[in-house]
Amino acid sequence: MADELNADAGPGTGPAAVDRLFAGGTVLCDGAMGTMLYARGVFINRCYDELNLSQPELVREIHTEYLQAGAEVIETNTFGGNRFRLELHGLQDKVRDINVAGVALARACVNQILEKQASEAFVAASIGPLGVRLEPLGKVGLEEARAAFAEQIRALVEGGPGVGADLLIVETMTSLAEAEQVILAARSEAPGTPVIVMMTVDEDGSCLDGASAETAAIKLTEWGADAIGCNCSAGPATVLSVIERMRPLTKLPLAAMPNAGIPRAVEGRTIYLTSPEYMASFTRKLVKAGASIVGGCCGTTPSYTRAMKSSLRALDAMEGGAQVMERAGSNKTAAIAGSKVEPPALAGRSKIGGMVAAGEFVTMVEIVPPKGIDCSKELDGAAQLHRLGVDAINVPDSPRASARMSAQSLCVQIQQHVGIETILHYTCRDRNVLSIQSDLLGASSIGLKNILCLTGDPPKLGNYPNATAVFDVDAIGLVNIVHNLNYGLDIGKNSIGESTGFAIAVAANPGVQDMDHEVRRFAYKVEAGAEFAITQPVFDMRVLEEFLRRIEGFRIPVIAGIWPLTSLRNAEFMKNDLRVSMPDGIMKRMGAASSPEAGRAEGVKIAQEMLAEARPMVQGVQVSAPFGRYSVAADVLGLSGNNAEGLVEVA
Repeated sequence: MADELNADAGPGTGPAAVDRLFAGGTVLCDGAMGTMLYARGVFINRCYDELNLSQPELVREIHTEYLQAGAEVIETNTFGGNRFRLELHGLQDKVRDINVAGVALARACVNQILEKQASEAFVAASIGPLGVRLEPLGKVGLEEARAAFAEQIRALVEGGPGVGADLLIVETMTSLAEAEQVILAARSEAPGTPVIVMMTVDEDGSCLDGASAETAAIKLTEWGADAIGCNCSAGPATVLSVIERMRPLTKLPLAAMPNAGIPRAVEGRTIYLTSPEYMASFTRKLVKAGASIVGGCCGTTPSYTRAMKSSLRALDAMEGGAQVMERAGSNKTAAIAGSKVEPPALAGRSKIGGMVAAGEFVTMVEIVPPKGIDCSKELDGAAQLHRLGVDAINVPDSPRASARMSAQSLCVQIQQHVGIETILHYTCRDRNVLSIQSDLLGASSIGLKNILCLTGDPPKLGNYPNATAVFDVDAIGLVNIVHNLNYGLDIGKNSIGESTGFAIAVAANPGVQDMDHEVRRFAYKVEAGAEFAITQPVFDMRVLEEFLRRIEGFRIPVIAGIWPLTSLRNAEFMKNDLRVSMPDGIMKRMGAASSPEAGRAEGVKIAQEMLAEARPMVQGVQVSAPFGRYSVAADVLGLSGNNAEGLVEVA
């Protein structure tokens, strides 16, 4: 199909001609492809990029309408034409076919306009985000992302000048890290092809990874884009503010392609309320602010393009078009981009951090938050454990996806009312990256200094299986966020003024079946900034020994999890439901217990034996208090004595 659509290059489409787009004059690009396809009855669950193959005439009609409305640059229908997005539709093997066809369709329309109207027009290859999170906040590596972009770009420029795309438009980028990878891929695969890179921003004008518009301008310029700017976002007013903020910080041409405002649901239909006339008025403002490449995004149609074209004609008399300003001085640049601050040494961040740094043996007991609002029993238990000499209290974050008092609230109350240090378990299940950052900044400000970074149990394991999970990041991404906050930088690498000063812990599961995967993830956590680890309950010391051997090359202090079993049924649950490695010998010992009391006593004895065996290998233990029996945890640690009388037990 693509080969049939390829036509000979028409006049005015070579490399020299495309340079005009970056020479300072005003250039009008087209509007939304997706909006037009949807209006023609293509359901939103379809792969719009695949229409280049299955319904090429539909795509061609839309390109033609934009050209007839006055667009000088039309974007190919390839926004989602990368391997990751196409895989959602089972089309990952069609990357080349879809992108080559997309360029060929646009090229045929441009050549037709050239023949009929003798007007100059260009084909811009549309490249959108991969649709996946990149490291350090996600699982896709930077090199993997770059390879996916490179694969798409090779297809988009295939055939060279006049056949492949005249330029690349990288749009709606939410992350500067991802924008850098696509620029690197473009320079590698299409070194002579101009690249425009546009970020999308929130209503405050910040990129969705938290970076400021100023930081984006500086970084995109440094990385070698030919033009930079902003598209989509919350409408023309927001994009205008971003252009005004970017203009003083770069000499590059600026591109502005806002959507038609924030969509509204009206009688079951999604409507963009911004009119073509309103968009046209902002087009003049965008050009006056310094944008030289303008167009539309979501919600804009050929009627918007036509109105914008009329608006630009009124500006033709402006000599020289958009004025290019000098880049800001180095001092201002550094201040905007943000700078690191050195966090306190681990020993100075918390008591636990000090003990870990000094190589002292740490004792912790886990206290689970209540299901209601009364935490008096948990506070009493923490007070008793504090008097017995336990070093810290671990507070889980809604373990097994159960609805309980927030771990952060219980940590604060324990520290304020009891005076013992806490370790906050913090999961990614219920929070997006904005909530994570807000929580962590708040936790630091109220004196919580130890964070155990966890991915979290999925909701289907809990008592609300239909609850929505977020998982914007996993534990590795969370460690990266906390590590950056410790260096005074938010998610977008902007300065927050000072260090949050967290001691960063991570979880490890020595008994997991796929040990290679666990060790690999543990290495990533250490690389991200983890400073000590707390294991899942360990019942088989051979498993712990093997895990410690496997992590020797990147080992950090390890605190072993100890769980006093309460019965044979409890042991069976740990083995079969939680998939914990449970030796047959322990199962037999628990099965031989003659009564519930004897079972609990045997569980304590086994836990004490495990603690003694693990002690030379690790730097501390976390003892769970099964079913709120804090006296059992004290017995395991050998701290009970006469002082344990009256230890609260929560059934």
